[in-house]
Amino acid sequence: MSAGAGAPPRERKVGVEALPEYPDRIDVRSPSEFAEDHIPGARNHPVLDDAERARIGTLHAQTSAFAARQAGAAVVARNIAALLETEFAAKPKDWAPLVYCWRGGKRSGALAHILNEVGWRAVQLDGGYRAYRRHVVAQLAVLPAAFRYEVICGLTGSGKSRLLAALAAEGAQVLDLEGLARHRGSMLGDLPDDPQPSQKWFESQLLAALERFDPARPVYVESESRRIGTVQLPDALLDAMRAASCIVLATPDPLRIALLKEEYAHFLADPALLATRLSGLLQLFGRKTLDQWSAAAAAGDWDTLVGELLVRHYDPMYTASIAKNFPNVVTAIVHSPADVTAAAFRALARDIVNGVRSSFPGENST
Repeated sequence: MSAGAGAPPRERKVGVEALPEYPDRIDVRSPSEFAEDHIPGARNHPVLDDAERARIGTLHAQTSAFAARQAGAAVVARNIAALLETEFAAKPKDWAPLVYCWRGGKRSGALAHILNEVGWRAVQLDGGYRAYRRHVVAQLAVLPAAFRYEVICGLTGSGKSRLLAALAAEGAQVLDLEGLARHRGSMLGDLPDDPQPSQKWFESQLLAALERFDPARPVYVESESRRIGTVQLPDALLDAMRAASCIVLATPDPLRIALLKEEYAHFLADPALLATRLSGLLQLFGRKTLDQWSAAAAAGDWDTLVGELLVRHYDPMYTASIAKNFPNVVTAIVHSPADVTAAAFRALARDIVNGVRSSFPGENST
């Protein structure tokens, strides 16, 4: 196309600070790069897939940079042509996507150039994914301190996650760390058929969640240790949570057992899997105790097994951790759900949002 009146503008680059202006985001990196981490909201339209990228890289290393560029250009051109005929075919004339690759270089530049030649208003992310990743790390070192947190504490099975969901349904600001981590935060906490994100993708989602919050309103979050399964909380967030006010959820033991049987139903369906997981407690409790627990699981005596695990393992461990890491728990307001149903937690959430006290501060510091 010739330059002149009515011609599309030259490709331009924007910085990470302009991301909110471009909700339509195209990640042209390979599927494996995208899977590890990407800008939230981006769609993966690779101009080189994993096998193609590896082949071009090998050509660069074993033959020459020129040969690699020549072969790579042909592959990229074919892939962009396919995108124009499929994924991008119905895009409106005023489409203005943001395109990025690893460093904001050749891969994203090639696609942005073609899109602009068509007449769309594509922009490149200056510095590419690397610039975005530096932004995430920098922001997670400072942004968590901008908010006032209310930390939900409570023994295992109290329903902390259910309360957070109910608070969100009542319009409160909620930071669901276990939801982002895809893990319930305990030895048995991994979710069946739902793997945890990479550390980088966890941090990307975390930053996106924080950026949606209003600093003038409280943020409700569950008490967590530094690690949730395989991912780790940023120091700035952990420090802010540990200095925050606390709310204690005091749920009667029978309700806790009922709730845990609901949430860990996959173990009830597979006692052998549970026995395998409990083997990690061998050094703490010895073979005799683990054999007793395995026998209870095999016999379907779940109330006894869950009760024993709570009293002997989870409750002492959680109580010690909370006392050490969340000092404000001693002045916490204590709330007790009437049941473990969604309706009961919605009622409790309304009380919390409206400032209704279930008991006086310090009455229960569990």
